Formats: sequence, structure tokens, C-alpha cells
Amino acid sequence: MAGFRGLFLVWAIAEFEINRSSKKITSPGLSERFITQNLPCGKNHKQCKEASEFKSYRRCTALCTAPSPRRRRALLFVHSVHNVHCVHHWLTLQEFHSAAPPTRAIINLQMDIHNLETEQQNTASSALDTRSALDIARIFNREDKKVAAAVERALPQIGQAIDAIAGAISKGGRLIYVGAGTSGRIAALDAAECPPTFNLDPKTIQYVIAGGEKALGMAVEFNEDSRELGRRDMARRKPGKNDVVVGITASGRTPYTVAAVQHAKTKGAMTVAVVCNPDSELGKTAAIEIVTEVGPEALSGSTRLKAGTAQKMVLNMLSTGAMARLGYIYDNLMIYVHTANKKLVERSLGILQQATGVDRQTASKALQASGNHVAVALVMLKTGAGRSEAKKRLNKVKGNVRKALEGI
Repeated sequence: MAGFRGLFLVWAIAEFEINRSSKKITSPGLSERFITQNLPCGKNHKQCKEASEFKSYRRCTALCTAPSPRRRRALLFVHSVHNVHCVHHWLTLQEFHSAAPPTRAIINLQMDIHNLETEQQNTASSALDTRSALDIARIFNREDKKVAAAVERALPQIGQAIDAIAGAISKGGRLIYVGAGTSGRIAALDAAECPPTFNLDPKTIQYVIAGGEKALGMAVEFNEDSRELGRRDMARRKPGKNDVVVGITASGRTPYTVAAVQHAKTKGAMTVAVVCNPDSELGKTAAIEIVTEVGPEALSGSTRLKAGTAQKMVLNMLSTGAMARLGYIYDNLMIYVHTANKKLVERSLGILQQATGVDRQTASKALQASGNHVAVALVMLKTGAGRSEAKKRLNKVKGNVRKALEGI
């Protein structure tokens, strides 16, 4: 009971502070354009989601004008009671102009999400809830056919990014994906599948996702609104001049992702944007902008659909293309595939047979002699070298199989 009284007291104090502070503030007005500001009220409060109700808006503004840490803590409690997650402060243009000069100095104009192509209603899927199952499947299939064409239009920029990634990894650098929600999960998928496919150190291709690993299995989308979290999570990876950081967001404006890429850029990393809307904040931030304009979704605003498919296609190209440029592929064969289970052992034997023309028994003996390393076995079969010599050849050319075979 004492605990309840304490919480009630904090809530009451906070409500008093809100009402007291709100007398100094003008109402939001009717302007649809908002300005973000990072008010100088401490690191614990850089965060407030755009509130559609005036009551929530008052809390945000009262919080940043609170004169002491104690009062800010009380107001933060009220935020949690009313489910207002703090990520940015939003002010109307009128309030921005009436704000103090130090406040006006730190602003970023935000894109109105309702103007984004990926947020528009798709007339091709209207009355979707009244369609038969087959009609729904046909609509989705027709929409999905647009994805490959959208990706094709971005091929020159994808090629640039592939070369940048290959160059970074060849110098001991890393590819670091960053995203939130669907984009972050697609990034995690690509990063997780590269080590067993190309025998990479898991640190070579990494992912950063808003909300951390728990976001892989459950929605924690509110984290994507925090620039502070984006900067913090990227800073933990210590990006540098030998790294490539790829930000992925359908809208191109996700605060978490934009801030993470901006931080990486300040540390000298090469930056790439993978977006589905043109003229985005992320696109303007990154050195290379990959735009796949897939248009409105069949389920309006659900960017896990065409936008997500486009993102997966682009990331497939970026990672696999870089590995091909580095010589971690021979011809079009997964020469560095792990032999961790029976299926993969069978695949490895097939690769050796296809690449060298030997029979299954010879391929099996070579694989065993190589210590179950397909690339080493291939060099042994092609050159007649022993295991030790084959390894030396590969190490000399940083694992590039073709160069090892050519003796370069």
C-alpha cells in the first residue's frame, strides 16, 4: 500500500508540473509540418513520439521545460503511465519561432510520412477484404512482379556498393547492416547466413537492429524512433574507415537508422542507404543511395511486403556480390560452404565433382584429406598439391580460390 501511495504521489506531482508548465505554452495549432528539436534537458530525455492528442503533447513540452532532474523524472513517470514513449520533441512552426535561440539551434526538419510512396493506398488491391483467396493471391503476385523491375533500376548503385563492401573486407574491414523492424530482421537474416555460406568470421558481416536481439522474434517498433539509441548502438560497433555501414529503411526516414548511419559516417565509414522512397533523409546522408521504388503496398503501409522483398533482394546482391569479387566463390559454386551436416557434405562433394570432373570417391577422399575444407580440397585436386601447400596458396591470396589456382 505504501508503494502505491508513493507512485500516486509521484503521479500527482507530475500532473501538477504539467499543468503549471503548460500555461506558458501555446497550443499545437493546425500545422501539419513539425520540427524536431533536441532540447537541452539531459540525456535521459531526448525522446518523445509525435502525440496526436493535446494532452500528450503538453506532457512532452512540460517535460523539456521542467527546471530540475527531479521534476523531469516525475514527468517521465507520467509518460509511461499514459504510454507516451519518448523519442523526439515535436513543435509546430509557430512554437519553434517563439522558442529560445538555444532551442532553435538544434533542429531537424522531418519528412511527413503520409507523403511517402510506400504509405499510399494501392488502388490495385482495393476491397481486398472482400476478395476470394485466389484473387488475393493473384493481386499479391501481380504486385510482387514490380519488385524485380524496381531493383533493376537501382543496379548501378548496387554495383558501387558491392565494390565498396569487397574493398572494405579485403582490408580487414566489416560490413555492418543497421535497421529497425522488418528492415532490421532482413539485415539479421543476411548477416547470419553469410558465415556458413562463405566460411566467414561472424564479425565480418554484422547487423544492428533497433531493440536488440529480442526484436528478431517480437515487435519492439517503438525503439525505431530513437536517434539516441541508433547512435549508441552503432557506437558500440566502433565503425571506422575500413568498414561499410548499410542503413536499411523503406521510408528512408527512420530516426534510429538515420542516426546510426550518421554516426558511422562521422567515424569515416563508407555509408550506403537501401530505401524505397526517393529524396529521403537517409539517402541524402549516405555516400551511396540505393532506391527501389516499389510503390504502394497491397496492404497499404505494410512495408514487410514489396519493400521487404526488395530489401532482401538488394542485400542478397550486396553480400553475395562482394564474396564473388573477393574470390570466395569459384565459378558460381559455394566453394567455402561449411560441411556441418550430411546435406552440406553431399553438397560439398557435388561442388568438387562439378568443379574438377572427378568421381564421387575421389572427391570424398580429397575432402577428408583437406580436413573437410572444400576450397582446400579443390586446390588439392586442381593442382596436385598437398593440404599444407594448398592452404599456403589460399592464404597468400587472402582466400581467393581462382587466384590460388592461377598461382598469382
